[in-house]
Amino acid sequence: MPAPLPPLVQLSDVARTFDVSPPWLERAIGRQPKALLQAVAGVDLTIARGETLGLVGESGCGKSTIARLIVGLHAPTRGTITFDGTPLAGHGAAQTDPATSRALRRRMQMIFQDPYASLNPRWRVADIVAEPILALEPEAAKGDVRRRVAALLEQVRLAPEDGRRYPHQFSGGQRQRISIARALSTQPEFLVCDEPTSALDVSVQAQVLNLMRDLQQRMGLTYLFISHNLAVVRHIADRVGVMYLGRIVEVAPARQLFARPRHPYTRMLLDAVPDLAAAGRRRVAVAGEVPNPLDPPAGCAFHPRCPHAADRCRSEIPVLRPVAGGGEAACHAVLEGRLPVPPPAAVAAPPA
Repeated sequence: MPAPLPPLVQLSDVARTFDVSPPWLERAIGRQPKALLQAVAGVDLTIARGETLGLVGESGCGKSTIARLIVGLHAPTRGTITFDGTPLAGHGAAQTDPATSRALRRRMQMIFQDPYASLNPRWRVADIVAEPILALEPEAAKGDVRRRVAALLEQVRLAPEDGRRYPHQFSGGQRQRISIARALSTQPEFLVCDEPTSALDVSVQAQVLNLMRDLQQRMGLTYLFISHNLAVVRHIADRVGVMYLGRIVEVAPARQLFARPRHPYTRMLLDAVPDLAAAGRRRVAVAGEVPNPLDPPAGCAFHPRCPHAADRCRSEIPVLRPVAGGGEAACHAVLEGRLPVPPPAAVAAPPA
């Protein structure tokens, strides 16, 4: 029996801290210390080949920072990011040959949240889609580039003639398809999708999501799909990771997480989703606000909002550990058995 393939993407103890201090002179006059914001705090995460990992959480929890760390827009303050077994950032990355690193980076692309802001309004669509090809293959013949751009536009269900138009001449859903075509132009294996449907109408969201699933099946793509919309994640993800204030608090297969969430924060998020099928069921209201990331609480960051918090939660940071039934959770109450497993019917499972 062949050994299982290693994960395509792996994050090990990845952290990122930003210096958000006022200017030096202002701090010197006011005798203020530096202000450091820890956007990501020791994240361990794996993404298998061909799967879609959904990453959810409230705004400001660090989802987009993880996306930018993976594609190289930010460097981690601590930890290692590995792609296909080769370190790209952090410990061990210095030993990776620059040419090898560039070749690996070419195998990943990013789709941004706002398709209009991420497309150059002064360029025609054909030039936008062709830009990555020309940057990575400067020797490519013009005729070959034109044929590849036309094929990419057809892949995302646009016409080759649309390449002569400008981004403002398209609808929001069509602009996002152009962003997807540009991301596919380097023939990547891994796409980081940062809120790719949040700016779209519900009907257009469905079209883009179905297109992404179709492309994944035909091209064997791997997705990191970041969203705060649990209904969208439920539709597209194979596994789901839940983030809170820079940490992963739960990871589980999508069907299991939506049917039997373990972490109190995950349950709170799911209880906030309108669901006619759950009418009459007792829900836990979303309490409190996300703590100030410049001054996070001691112990478990969620304990000020958690109805199950105990003394240990206020002093000791929980570690992500396997839980009975599958998945992982970072919660003292779950691991100590103080938080009962919800019945399977508590939350409807995602559609097949």
